[in-house]
Amino acid sequence: MEREVESMREYYDSGKTKEASWRASQLEGLRAFLTDQQHDIFHALMQDLGKHHLESFRDEIGTLIKSLNFALKHLKQWMSPGKAELPRIALLTSAEIVAEPLGLVLIMSSWNFPFGLSLEPLIGAVAAGNTVVLKPSELSSASASLLASALPNYLDNKAIKVIQGRPEVAEQLLFQKWDKIFFTGSPRVGRIVMSAAAKHLTPVTLELGGKCPAVVDSLSSSWDREVAAKRIIVGKFGACAGQACIAIDYILVGKEFASTLVELIKVWIKKMFGEKPSESNTIARIINKQHFFRLKNLLSDPKVKESVIYGGSMDEEHLFIEPTILVDPPLEAAIMSEEIFGPLLPIVTLEKIEDSIKFINSRPKPLALYVFTKNQSLQGRMVSETSSGSVTFNDAILQYAADSLPFGGVGESGFGNYHGKFSFDTFSHQKGVLRRSFLTDFWFRYPPWTTTKFQELEASYNYDYLGLLLVLLGLKTSPKRL
Repeated sequence: MEREVESMREYYDSGKTKEASWRASQLEGLRAFLTDQQHDIFHALMQDLGKHHLESFRDEIGTLIKSLNFALKHLKQWMSPGKAELPRIALLTSAEIVAEPLGLVLIMSSWNFPFGLSLEPLIGAVAAGNTVVLKPSELSSASASLLASALPNYLDNKAIKVIQGRPEVAEQLLFQKWDKIFFTGSPRVGRIVMSAAAKHLTPVTLELGGKCPAVVDSLSSSWDREVAAKRIIVGKFGACAGQACIAIDYILVGKEFASTLVELIKVWIKKMFGEKPSESNTIARIINKQHFFRLKNLLSDPKVKESVIYGGSMDEEHLFIEPTILVDPPLEAAIMSEEIFGPLLPIVTLEKIEDSIKFINSRPKPLALYVFTKNQSLQGRMVSETSSGSVTFNDAILQYAADSLPFGGVGESGFGNYHGKFSFDTFSHQKGVLRRSFLTDFWFRYPPWTTTKFQELEASYNYDYLGLLLVLLGLKTSPKRL
């Protein structure tokens, strides 16, 4: 592994990956991979997670193709130096900001969106001109195998490598020296990654997740209510069966609207997934038995069981859990303190919807906050009085597909961001470049120090050009403090 890493560093030092043509060719190769291997990607996602091919295209292939098209369209602009403003007194001086690649990058992705969470950061790393080692999660084994076997046919193998393996392989990779580590996963493993990165002072981006709440205000229009219910269901059960870092984790709703919302969600679950969701083939399966029993244990508390008002059936053999609704489970229960990451949806009723702000602020900062309301005042308060990776009004999950918005967490939900230009910036160093002419100079920069030079420096730093002129002409008196 050390030899592999060293050979990639040498290839980076050759300057090949800094060429615009190389970057564009790798992005085009990624796009060709997604197009050519579409059927095999569908099959791998069905094997790993039981995802319907429409869900796979919507959340992974389609989203990635969109991101690649965006990157290819803007690559030249991103690579171009940006002018930097200088004070007017800096005569015959110019400055610019140059984005340079960081070097050798390690990307460690998660199992729930094994293609999206592997290739989305890879797009930014390649666009920025880095060499990359991609370590997909071993839990989504069919997807990891496809990435390892097929992706090298489309990319420069000297610069981009896919390495499979169990956690001990990840440990070996973390032992190496990197110029950037990008990790998507749990906070527990995120701490291990940070600890390993600290040994080499390697910068890290962590995409971790957390409990993402949805605040649902009273909606008077029947159309608004139905649209909100449908978007909530897709934002929970339709996103890899809730196994997504940005899936709705729980709902906060005022007591006057709670029963209406619950009934609407019940109706639309049946319309989307049928009377027998396990037979519908439209909801993903749990990744493995370990996570299946983890979710099952969340319902083992008798008081939590009492709060289940819909669903709850489980099929261990097929790793299927029915969309399940709970109303007012105990707030101290594990289901309300741990990230659920599955198709269990607690609904917490509050005296009034404004109490949701205090509720959210009493818990770790979430990766995403969803608020369903037409109340402009409440929208403003949610933006200004809460902290989260992002806020989305009247929808869920949609912010992930927006190339113009940064995607990332805050606090325990992670730090650093990516998507679109933000991905390019994440894997780049913004280098300041200043150019100065020999034709002009300011003598007051140099010793020996005098009162006049102090006045000249003071005037120049305060952009007091008239004052500077008066000092130069001898028309300004010495400051009293001297």
